[in-house]
Amino acid sequence: MISCPKRMQYGPCGGVRPSGACELDEALPCPWTSGSPVLAWDGPEPDAPAVVDPPLVLSDLSVPARDPATLRAVATRLAEGSDALLVADLHDRADFPPTMLAAQLLELGTRPWVTLTCRDRNRVVLEQEVIGLAALGVGGVLCVTGDSRPGSGAGTTVGAGATQVFDLDATRLAHLVASAGLVATATVAPAAPPTAGRAAALAAKQAAGARLVVSNHVASPAVLADFLTAGRAAGVTVPVVAGVAVFTDARTARALADLPGLDLDPEAVATVVDADDPVEAGIEVAVAEARALLALDGVVGVNLSGVGSSEGWVPAADLKAEVGRRVRAAHRAESEALRPG
Repeated sequence: MISCPKRMQYGPCGGVRPSGACELDEALPCPWTSGSPVLAWDGPEPDAPAVVDPPLVLSDLSVPARDPATLRAVATRLAEGSDALLVADLHDRADFPPTMLAAQLLELGTRPWVTLTCRDRNRVVLEQEVIGLAALGVGGVLCVTGDSRPGSGAGTTVGAGATQVFDLDATRLAHLVASAGLVATATVAPAAPPTAGRAAALAAKQAAGARLVVSNHVASPAVLADFLTAGRAAGVTVPVVAGVAVFTDARTARALADLPGLDLDPEAVATVVDADDPVEAGIEVAVAEARALLALDGVVGVNLSGVGSSEGWVPAADLKAEVGRRVRAAHRAESEALRPG
């Protein structure tokens, strides 16, 4: 798509603005909101490995950039309530390389699920990262095109004048990852416009080799259920890890709500922010959302997303670990109740 600044070929990215404008250029309508058809995958279908033991609880690894000590402290705590840790590649920071982060997490005995973005890496560098992750034994890679870089200023570790590459998009990256024998994991933003093309775009990622999907937050489980129905009609069969928003104050809720392609339930936000004990309320709301999402056909796990707390990285990790423990316990009890006899 020549008119897409991110060079997307198989449907829209997750960052389309609510107005339908491009994330990179507010004056430019996203091609897919202007009627461009979503293309089916037209490349070779790889012998992609299926996901084995998908994580019931996948937790965002929320840590400051270039801080090994905090990384170890947070990862150790998160692992107590998580089956895998989602390693981000955030647009406003330049962190250690993905292979280096994965190696540190493997040394701690945790299971990293590593994000690769096309924003800052051309195809050659992406191939190097994929080869490195495969050599380390990393099982899953989250394949994303990537959000746009912010301008320089407070809160960013990205140097002024940094360019954006977009040599590949998420669909072609999924093919690259699957061809290397890793579990290519796709993302989907059911609430982002144009909603009509999202199922077809996910079908293209599946054909390219994606074998697991992580969904962005939606305002209610019913929204995700409707999307999954549309996905099945488009031929999507891969299992889904559904996004669960974890927040305990107005700041952490706003940080999630400000992300492109993401929807939060305003009533849930009010329940937490106005509670006498916002921390306990935030945990309960997250667990309730997780249980409702896990009840949907096709959902095999949840992604505990967001920093969770403004009290610091380690307290936030303890909070998300508690959410994960409660989700696991509830899921175990429900599974045992369904067993015959």
